[in-house]
Amino acid sequence: SPSPSPSLSPDRELPAPDEKIPRNAARFAWRLQQTTSALNDAIDAWKGKNGKPPEDVELLALDHQRLYRYAARHPKVASQAFARLPKGLAAQAKDNTRAIRELLALAHPIKPSTPFKVQPARPAAQLLKYFKKAERRFGVEWEVLAAVMLAETKFGRVKSASHVGAQGPMQFMPATWKAYGMGGDVHDPRDAVMAAANYLKTSGAPRDYRRALHAYNPSQAYVNAILLHARQIKRDARNYYVYYNWQVYVITTAGERRLTGPDPS
Repeated sequence: SPSPSPSLSPDRELPAPDEKIPRNAARFAWRLQQTTSALNDAIDAWKGKNGKPPEDVELLALDHQRLYRYAARHPKVASQAFARLPKGLAAQAKDNTRAIRELLALAHPIKPSTPFKVQPARPAAQLLKYFKKAERRFGVEWEVLAAVMLAETKFGRVKSASHVGAQGPMQFMPATWKAYGMGGDVHDPRDAVMAAANYLKTSGAPRDYRRALHAYNPSQAYVNAILLHARQIKRDARNYYVYYNWQVYVITTAGERRLTGPDPS
């Protein structure tokens, strides 16, 4: 039966950036509940104020992300663990895990020696203003725009162009940017968000998000991932701040590396 929701006890240390992930379903479920509860409390105390996230938000969000990346790669443990969770958290866990699994399936491994540029994200509150302004102008839900930026560049942290040449925080191909960028700068988050809303609106949003997102990236896995993440932000706006604090991982032919966020302990 589902376990009661735990809270991070005052004397419990924050998780280390490389905290070992439990491989036992019961311990995994307990850890996910602890981390999620503590992360929500930390976000309530922060909510994008003062720009840079505090240490507790960064460390808990990283642990949260690492747990879900593990779940995406270990479906048996995930299924057994999620069966132990309260109904609401179980639904969230399934959405997050499926979204990550869909995006991992689209990853193109690079050589470990390949240069990969990253940069700090703009403040969460500033990006939120851009998303909401684009929603007002084009009618495309801000949660969908945020989910696109999460999937594409972890809110602008990825600076390198994609393997096919897409650029900027919303990853536009040059020809598409020329058509929908409205004369802006592809690397400027405000311009990129506005252009993405413009393109999605032209492609069918908000009437048909699946069609619009498939035009943006012609992959059913991509469309599924965006809509799953957007649903979680709609369900609880704190999830925007959770996702904002997820970090950049790169998949190489020698394994996975994290490029942003707290240094390993």
